[in-house]
Amino acid sequence: MTTGETNTQAEAQKAADSNTNRRQPYPQGFLDVISSGWAERPEPLPEPRAQAPFAARRRDAVSAAFPGKRLVIPAGSFKQRSNDTDYPFRAHSAFAHLTGWAVDAVPDSVLVFEPAGDGHDVTLYLRDRATRETPEFYRDATIGEFWVGPRPSLAQVSADLGIRTAHVDAFARSDEDLVLEEDEELTRFVSELRLVKDAYEIEQMRLAVEVTAAGFDDIVRELPRIVEHPRGERVVEGVFHQRARSDGNWEGYDTIAASGPHACYLHWTRNDGAVVPGDLILIDAGVEVDSLYTADITRTLPVSGTFTDIQRKIYEAVREAADAAFAAARPGVRFRAVHEAAMEVIAARTAEWGLLPVSAEEALDADRGGQQRRYMVHGTSHHLGIDVHDCAQARREMYYDGELAPGMVFTIEPGLYFQIDDLTVPEEYRGIGVRIEDDILMTEDGPVNLSAGIPRTADEVEAWIARLRG
Repeated sequence: MTTGETNTQAEAQKAADSNTNRRQPYPQGFLDVISSGWAERPEPLPEPRAQAPFAARRRDAVSAAFPGKRLVIPAGSFKQRSNDTDYPFRAHSAFAHLTGWAVDAVPDSVLVFEPAGDGHDVTLYLRDRATRETPEFYRDATIGEFWVGPRPSLAQVSADLGIRTAHVDAFARSDEDLVLEEDEELTRFVSELRLVKDAYEIEQMRLAVEVTAAGFDDIVRELPRIVEHPRGERVVEGVFHQRARSDGNWEGYDTIAASGPHACYLHWTRNDGAVVPGDLILIDAGVEVDSLYTADITRTLPVSGTFTDIQRKIYEAVREAADAAFAAARPGVRFRAVHEAAMEVIAARTAEWGLLPVSAEEALDADRGGQQRRYMVHGTSHHLGIDVHDCAQARREMYYDGELAPGMVFTIEPGLYFQIDDLTVPEEYRGIGVRIEDDILMTEDGPVNLSAGIPRTADEVEAWIARLRG
């Protein structure tokens, strides 16, 4: 054993002794044998991944927008859940978008644009894999390969992503850097860069919708078991999670499994209630695939398999609003026109049912109206992609007041929610919540409903349940 090896092991022992009271010191025999006797590990260089050329074009756009500026875009770090347990790591969306690294990204990595001539030299700084001779290999439970498995080498990541790489220890930040989320202009630009999706992103959105559709089928098949359990909402969540993890990376957001009156709570994620025949269950769920692109789809199902008359009336009114919003979406149309089209239907139906203190026309008045929004307080659409609410830092004139363009992907999701204690509606309406949400791709020829294959009309939903439940 060399002096260098002895010093390294001594340092490891000292760190282990001072770490936590549940970590036992390593005996000398362990330190003598842990670093030797390992087979050689080949490091083949992969072919560039399919996303690499698309990510390169995105980086070129960023470089052109910030000439002469040093840009720093971090992946982020682990976040603690409890004691020595972390939440699953997911790289910052802008970092994932600009590197294409997606689910494989290593925590604490940094993408740096260094000014060079008329453009930038781009380097991805990351922690290189640790050899078996280093204490990190066996001692560090967060990144040590004995604990978490092999990490890619700098050369492998460079070949995979088509980016120059360097060890993160070589990264040095200066006071003049433009750093993501600290610099408003940079944050806004990388958000707006995602407003129009490229061909790779559109392919991934189709995949995310496809896997999500399979997850909804799973839920329908499991309705008998869901009804039997006292916390059936939790079973719905679990069934969908199995599909998300087996065929994707994770859910893109916390699943909403809201049965009965819970469907009137827009972000009900406790999912601890019973699923009772005769009620409706509103399920808002989306699979995030390995590229980190996510679907966002809602269906409202009659638990017994058949809508009651009042449930059907409310459901079909929501579908009418969704169809009106879809019809209003065209290239060149203001994004907010989609919401306005849905609101016209919501106002007309709630006025027709005698729920409004004013006419539908008065309710739609921009200054003194809005009475119908008591029953639908949320917006009808948001952009969708690598974030479930994608492009959220874009300027209003580029988002809500912007024009729809080919390549944009967004939701259409009107709803009606009649709280269980809402005295402004007849008793038969109370406790009913309905939302229908689809994922829409804008093309040169108009909108395409990516999730149209998941049953939407009341008749289709009933037939779907009957078919999958046997």
